[in-house]
Amino acid sequence: MARVMAPRRGSGFVSLLLWPAALLAVAAIFAVAFFFSAMGRPGPASEETTFMVERGASGASIAAGLARAGLVSDAFVFRVANRLYANGADLQAGEYLIPAHASVRDIVELMSSGQALQHALTFPEGITIAGVMRIIEESDVLSGDMPEAPPEGSILPETYHVQRGMLRAALLQQMRDAHDAAVAEIWESRQANLPINSPEELVILASIVERETGVAAERPMVAAAFVNRLRRPMRLESDPTIIYGVCKQLPARCRDGRLVDAQGHPRTIRASEIALNTGYNTYRIDRLPPTPISNPGRLALEATANPANSNAIFFVADGSGGHAFAATLAEHNANVTRWRGIEAQRLAAERAGR
Repeated sequence: MARVMAPRRGSGFVSLLLWPAALLAVAAIFAVAFFFSAMGRPGPASEETTFMVERGASGASIAAGLARAGLVSDAFVFRVANRLYANGADLQAGEYLIPAHASVRDIVELMSSGQALQHALTFPEGITIAGVMRIIEESDVLSGDMPEAPPEGSILPETYHVQRGMLRAALLQQMRDAHDAAVAEIWESRQANLPINSPEELVILASIVERETGVAAERPMVAAAFVNRLRRPMRLESDPTIIYGVCKQLPARCRDGRLVDAQGHPRTIRASEIALNTGYNTYRIDRLPPTPISNPGRLALEATANPANSNAIFFVADGSGGHAFAATLAEHNANVTRWRGIEAQRLAAERAGR
């Protein structure tokens, strides 16, 4: 005879307990699916937008800022994405270009990579320290207090790419480090037997070469003329050293490193200024000035360390933007006569056009 099994006590109760757990598991799966979908979904921004992550900002404040800017639809989803895709790492400070319709995941990956926008700040070759400090102070990309001005000739002028918010002092130190590295490298590769006794003297002479010509191809020839004068020895007789000394000693006569008249118009050097002993005027002093007169670029430093093979000791403007070089005074005087003729023609043309 078959035996009838009685139902086990408590099985219904266990089933009742399992149902909520199963529902929670299903809900968790749906939640995970929702978050992954939300994180990869195209964002609400219809055009690319810049967004600034301030130094030291928390993930919560960044998420809230993105939501206010209309770059993400849900700040909480962004915070979850940061935990998942960046392992909770701090998002990098900087200014970011967020593409149109960038997803939350795209934005998290961009900010955690630190690929912030770079802004170009250009410092022309031959700029003075006063000019360098003015550019740094007036930049709306940089932040922080103005550092103390370094010595003349202690930075490397070129184009620097910086992130918005970079400290002014940090950029200035970067420029000084670049200068030190370039000078050390170029000094080691200099020609033998140059009449230059130290890296400091190399920078001083290069600063004069830099201010004498704006034609890059001429720098080795200008450097050769000055090196030949130092070897003789002869005074350098460089006009830029007159101007620098006047501007340093009598700043009311200058504006932005140029001589000006009482009305503020550019002017030429006066005879009295040629005779003025400012300590920099190489018509009045032997060898080199006490400091650089500008911040020379790499090409001027290289030209000074490796001047052209030339006997020239004179040069004068040739009317084309460059110079005519000469090894003898007779050749130089002929070049000067030619240049004065060009100047006279230009002046006559200007007067005729008035």
